[in-house]
Amino acid sequence: GNGNGNGNLNGDLSSTVNISTVNDQGSVPSLVSYEGDASEPQTPPDLTTVSLPARPFLSITITPDQLAKILGPEKYEPESIDRTNVPGIATGLAWTQAGGDVLFIEATWMDGKGNLQLTGQLGDVMKESAQTALSWIRSHACELGLLKRNEEKHFLEMKDIHIHFPAGAVPKDGPSAGVTITSALVSLMTGRRVRFDTAMTGEISLRGLVLPVGGIKEKCLAAYTAGIKRIILPYRCAKDIVEIPSEIKDQIQFIFVKRIEEVLQAALEGGYTFDRFNINGQLSKDNMSDSDGSDRHPHNIVQLKSKL
Repeated sequence: GNGNGNGNLNGDLSSTVNISTVNDQGSVPSLVSYEGDASEPQTPPDLTTVSLPARPFLSITITPDQLAKILGPEKYEPESIDRTNVPGIATGLAWTQAGGDVLFIEATWMDGKGNLQLTGQLGDVMKESAQTALSWIRSHACELGLLKRNEEKHFLEMKDIHIHFPAGAVPKDGPSAGVTITSALVSLMTGRRVRFDTAMTGEISLRGLVLPVGGIKEKCLAAYTAGIKRIILPYRCAKDIVEIPSEIKDQIQFIFVKRIEEVLQAALEGGYTFDRFNINGQLSKDNMSDSDGSDRHPHNIVQLKSKL
């Protein structure tokens, strides 16, 4: 061809080819022309060095009133306040394969023969947690103010207790519901509500110790999403909150406990004072402190609005 660049397809088969390109930043397209013989393969010029003008950003303001119209109805609504407005309900935290979740535990009782009924598709480990919680309450009924020391028959022998875990279609199991079950039961028996802004996780022993559990990061994130402001955790889980983003930790009060008495004082509205018997068998109220000064009661609660 003669390479005259006139863009006509004559006998010399010369032509002008236009190439349009857009850079990665979404700039305005630029046209680059080059000439060549259409009978031979042509290599386009290197466009990576072409400087293109930036496209101005479009600013859009969305108000809260427009969210429902744009995104549709809300798919999640915090329900801690509604669920825990009566005694016998406590908010627990659970770990699932999809992350953390908030778990409500409901307890009620009626006249009966001391039976315990559990519903909510529970696994064996969680059933054992409920049995352990009830046994601890029975053995500490005097300290809890539920039973006078000289009573011949335990009041729980005349009551049937039903503990329910909502969302019955979802299987539940794991060793972390002990403190929540205990709190729900004591709340039911004393008529004291569990604080609506508080959730908890941890297992208990028959001695009343609060044992460490896993999935702390996922559980705390779920609590934050549900609007929880206070989280009760086993003392030995304090090291695990370093995994939680600081912007979330700064908005949550963490309460680390060693014993179930500390859980009850932190969880129940207005706190909780335990009746203790002194060495002479006389009833005294010592705000849960032992005569030997051992570190086992709520005066040793570690409260952390943490910046770990």
